[in-house]
Amino acid sequence: MIQSIEFKNFKALRQATLPLNQFTLIVGPNGSGKSTAMQALEMVRSPGPLQSRFVTAGMREAPSIEINLNWHLDNSRVVLNTRWKRHGNTFPFEQRYQLDSGESPPVEVINDLTRRLASFRIFSFDANFIAATVTLQPDSELGPNGSNLAVVLDNLRDRKPERFEMLNEELGRWFPEFDRILFETPAPGQRAFLLRTRGGQHGIRAIDLSSGTLFALTFLTLAYLPSNPSILCFEEPDRGIHPRLLREIRDGMYRLAYPDSYHEQRNPVQVIATTHSPYLVDLYRDHPEEIVLAHKHGQEVRFERLSERPDVNELLQDAPLGEIWFSGILGGVPSNPLS
Repeated sequence: MIQSIEFKNFKALRQATLPLNQFTLIVGPNGSGKSTAMQALEMVRSPGPLQSRFVTAGMREAPSIEINLNWHLDNSRVVLNTRWKRHGNTFPFEQRYQLDSGESPPVEVINDLTRRLASFRIFSFDANFIAATVTLQPDSELGPNGSNLAVVLDNLRDRKPERFEMLNEELGRWFPEFDRILFETPAPGQRAFLLRTRGGQHGIRAIDLSSGTLFALTFLTLAYLPSNPSILCFEEPDRGIHPRLLREIRDGMYRLAYPDSYHEQRNPVQVIATTHSPYLVDLYRDHPEEIVLAHKHGQEVRFERLSERPDVNELLQDAPLGEIWFSGILGGVPSNPLS
């Protein structure tokens, strides 16, 4: 997995290191670098020349922008260094893998890490795209906004019917009013989905379902797909979700990150999530090593793993973790929440 990401002169990340685990929840105010860190991963995955607008605020004449991905691999560390050096108003890039010794890792290691990084996806769900009718394609993937869900579910039913049945069973636990996912064909070559009510067996079309229900179903689908990208990021997975369902959302992300704990026979996914929700934060009280606080000081940002605070045990004895974070005691909140 990626152990950490080091940033230099990239937007608000002037000199910052983001520590990561197999699952990481990043909390902090708006503009504190949460989305910027995910954008950086996208740019490292598919690097190209940058424009001056990517340079850290207040450092428009910075000579370079640098992002280092530190991978943990078989008791060793491999660094992927991506650097953009200023040339006029643009920043051409150079990228290389290296071991701690400074040598280049074996070709098969480079190929494996490149493949993992290439699969990286960021999800920020949109109910309109989730509910949309989809043209059937044999290998459609879930879009970053949740698009293509109907055909992804349809393919899961056809190719992995036992997993589709497990998904239906879990759906009924999350939403007791529904008992099954159904499909319809609005036009030739198209597919849409419905949820069937437990009482009365009525099909409710996707466009008539609430945003929260659609978001939760999309999370649930990802958790039950037989394979997923090696690295996934969820932007505000709590958005539109009732607080009572947040534990299920957490468990869905855990199912991706820790498949062995759910008796899943597949590779683990490194999951990164961002949130502003004290309710979601509170669910990680027993796992402070999975929470990273994003602190904003003027135009700069720094990251801090909650478990590395010297006062963490004392703080966790006094109140729910979400309440402690919301109060500002831990930091990682707006300096003026009304502005």
